[in-house]
Amino acid sequence: MTELHLILASASPARTKLLTDAGIAHSVLVSDVDEDAVTARYGVTDPADTALLLARAKAEAVASLPDAEGALVLGCDSVFELDGEPYGKPYEADVARRRWQRMSGRHGVLHTGHWLIDCRDVPADAAGDYEDGEDTNDGGTGATVGAIASAGVYFAQLSEAEIDAYIATGEPLQVAGSFTIDSFGGAFIEKVDGDPHAVVGLSVSTLRRLLSDAEVAITDLWLPRPAG
Repeated sequence: MTELHLILASASPARTKLLTDAGIAHSVLVSDVDEDAVTARYGVTDPADTALLLARAKAEAVASLPDAEGALVLGCDSVFELDGEPYGKPYEADVARRRWQRMSGRHGVLHTGHWLIDCRDVPADAAGDYEDGEDTNDGGTGATVGAIASAGVYFAQLSEAEIDAYIATGEPLQVAGSFTIDSFGGAFIEKVDGDPHAVVGLSVSTLRRLLSDAEVAITDLWLPRPAG
């Protein structure tokens, strides 16, 4: 049977760490998708739809590369929603500060879009080839499937000094919604309503369901555990 290969189409260190911690073998191949251009082209304004659209764009961009041949490609993107407005990456300290002044003591929803593309060769005989009574079909399905995982995020009431200190770490500038749950920002999150992995940026349970659509068991991607 051909060895399964999962490619994560994301530069996020939090996502690759999450997969590694979950024991899922993968490699990383970053797309060059212009997120602003994609959303402008399709005119998407709904935060959840935006997350799914960008996840698909990233997966499709990487799936088109020669390095993705024979692999499963997963694209992810996260968008935070507060009062119906989408919050992507702030990039600038002043933008992040204004967001935190608004988010402090309140709650919103973090939407993480997932898109999986099966780039393995699809067998000519979808029912599988049989030799000596054994099923030798280990090819692809051609699946291209997506899903959104959303979770409510409840923030503590922060002082201006706490906001300034957090902005000074630089952490909020490159993440959707201007916060993380798995690093400095975790101190300011009081509760998560939903899959906490979705707040990190990749829901492992959602990935399991998408892999199932491609007729792949997530257990087949588990890294071997050392003996002892």
